Amino acid sequence: MDRTRRDRDEEGRARNARPRDGLGRPLPYGREGVERQPEGVVRTPDGTVRDAQRLLDAGMPFHAHEVLEDAWKSGPEEERELWRGLAQLAVGLTHAARGNTAGGARLLLRGADRILAFGVRRHGIDVDGLAAWARALAARLEAGAAGEASGAVDPAAEAPRLRG
Repeated sequence: MDRTRRDRDEEGRARNARPRDGLGRPLPYGREGVERQPEGVVRTPDGTVRDAQRLLDAGMPFHAHEVLEDAWKSGPEEERELWRGLAQLAVGLTHAARGNTAGGARLLLRGADRILAFGVRRHGIDVDGLAAWARALAARLEAGAAGEASGAVDPAAEAPRLRG
């Protein structure tokens, strides 16, 4: 493959075809990576929550974020900020798992604020419980009490329950 040209999908849009690890970090071409989530998939809310939870439980919050982002971009207007907030929680966990504790904490808090604006359970999603989880993890990250010497957290061990 000619590396001087940008990778493109079937529609000609720029898409990075490099393989990625479980936390979404690009790997060198030719290396085996984790299968990426297809983009633009329209799922039911139940399917979105189920797929995202499976990926979170597997320690793959970056990939869960991609599932939640699809719901954010394709869902009804009145729910988009809920899905956007959930995607931010997954990205916050991704950053924390990569050792970017400051960025992870910021995204966790931003996502918590966004989902709390809904104030009620929607699609069985435990908004209050998720916001409490995000704030607690953000506080630990900010205090430098994340655990490992690198500051990174174990994404599978820290995975939240989307439904309480």
